[in-house]
Order: sequence, then C-alpha cells, then structure tokens
Amino acid sequence: MGPKLKIGTHNGTFHCDEVLACTMLKYAKDEFKNAEVVRTRNMDILNECDVVVDVGGVYEPSAHRYDHHQKSFSETMNSLSNNYPWTIKLSSAGLVYYHFGHQIISRILNLAADSEEVKIIFNKLYENLIQEVDAIDNGIDACKTTDVVYKVHTHLSARIKHLNPPWNEKNQDETKCFKKACELAEQEFLDRVNFYGKVWLPARDIVKQAIKNRHSVHPSGEIMEFESGGCPWKEHLYDLETSMKIEPLIKFVIYTDSNGLWRVQCVSVSLFSFENRVSLHEDWRGLRDEELSKVSGIDGCTFVHMSGFIGGCKTREGAINMALKSLGI
Repeated sequence: MGPKLKIGTHNGTFHCDEVLACTMLKYAKDEFKNAEVVRTRNMDILNECDVVVDVGGVYEPSAHRYDHHQKSFSETMNSLSNNYPWTIKLSSAGLVYYHFGHQIISRILNLAADSEEVKIIFNKLYENLIQEVDAIDNGIDACKTTDVVYKVHTHLSARIKHLNPPWNEKNQDETKCFKKACELAEQEFLDRVNFYGKVWLPARDIVKQAIKNRHSVHPSGEIMEFESGGCPWKEHLYDLETSMKIEPLIKFVIYTDSNGLWRVQCVSVSLFSFENRVSLHEDWRGLRDEELSKVSGIDGCTFVHMSGFIGGCKTREGAINMALKSLGI
C-alpha cells in the first residue's frame, strides 16, 4: 500500500459544504476511501495535499483544487455545462459533486457511471440536496421576497453548523466535532442516494406504464390508474408527460388504498402547487357516504376532501365516474 492520500480543507468553524465535500470524495475513488482529512489554512501544508476543498483560493479541477471563495469565481452547474439548468453559485460541495457525482452514485448503487439511471439520480440529488447546500453557503435565500412567514432551521446545513464546538467551551475539540459532522453528512448523503436509487427511481417505470395504459381506463386519456397507493408518482408524471409529449395532460389518478377502497386524486398544476388541473366537483366537497352518493349520483362514494383534491369510493367504476363528472364528461 502507498502513502495515505490527503484531503485538505480549512480549520476553525466548519460548514456543511466542506464537510459534505470531504465526505463525498471518500466515495469517488478507491484511493480516496481512507484519505486523511487535513484541516489547516497553512498553504505550505495544503500544497502537499492531494485534494483541497473550500480553501486556497483556487478552482483548478486538473490539480484537484476546489475553492469557491475567490473574487473571480462565479461558476454554477449551468455555466460549467449547459446540460444543467441550475444557476446557483457553487460551493465546494457543488464543485465536488459536479466533478465526481456520477462516479460516486455509480459506486454506491453499483451502476454504470454513464447509465441513464445514474444521470437521473445525479440531477435529482443535486436539485433536492446539493443545490440547497450551495445556496445556503453562498448566502442565497430561497425566496426573493422579505415577506417570509417562517424559516426552516432543521436543514442539513443548520444541523452541521450546530455541531461546531460551543464558543464558550474552554477545551474545544474541533477534530472530534468535525468527525461527528462528517458522520452526519455521510448518513444523510447515503440515505438520499439509496432512496432515489432504490425507492424513488423504480417507481418511474410504473408511472410510465400507467401513462401508456391511460386510455384503457377511459378513452379521454385524462385518468391514470395504479394497482395500489404508495407509489411516488408525482415527480415522475410531470417529467414523463413532457418527455412523452402527453396531450391532453392527465387530470386524475385512481388507486386502491390500504383498506381496499378506491381513491381518486387530482393532479396539481405543478409539483409544489396546491392548485389542481381539475378539482373534484365543488358541490361534493366536505360530503361523505350516503349524502355524497346522493348529491353526486354515484353509488358507493365515501368522501371528498374540503379542498377537492382527493375523494374516495367503494368501487373502481365509482372512482372513475367521480373523475369523469368532475371533468364534465
């Protein structure tokens, strides 16, 4: 065995970006797995490190230097590759992820680095985890308005920040605290990779098949059916509708719940919107059982939510009719 590789980063107060960057690097290559993390601002020591992140004032991938603090730095995922839409300024975590993310994911999930699965997970993980770390580290607020109802204080960056030694502790052990932060970042990162690779992504094929079969539910093609609930379908649906050029867009999804009853759920106009493409009939909202069946003219109805985004029926036929009547068909 050769000498142990060294990953250099700054000492003092640590932040989520370099903690996550150091953690991810250990999954990038076999030789990085047992690398020693050296925390210092001494450039003579940093110059001897094999990789340096978040310190040094240099972004030079060929030399494995990944700092983002220098005045000349303004890189984003989009500026480094126009294949990506994201325009948040990168932190050391984002830089490491851009250069090593595909191989990190492929090694964790045992997939080919150039596979379609890895490409999809790479995008998903950046959008839902790494981008947030980049933005917070660079002081970029999630909202452009100052009219904020509340702020989130339990995100990964906040949890890692709180692992720094207390300012008023006399015998501070930075090394121990940094190690604990790395363990937290590693667990969070691995959980996300495994979730997107083993739980979220397998649902894509199920959603794709349901889209293809939608005309067998009703000729309009506006109702999609799953065999049972629980499948994370929403994000996949929006992506697949675009890539498959679906027209008209799907308005309702039907499936059975854990009790074997049928649910009819509206598709919202976008992933995080509470507005539906088409809501369940306004006259039904808040009604239940016999009263709902009488008003709707559909046997076996069980409920419609007050907001009109979801309802229930005892039969598949009834669930489809609830969707069709709401569509005006």
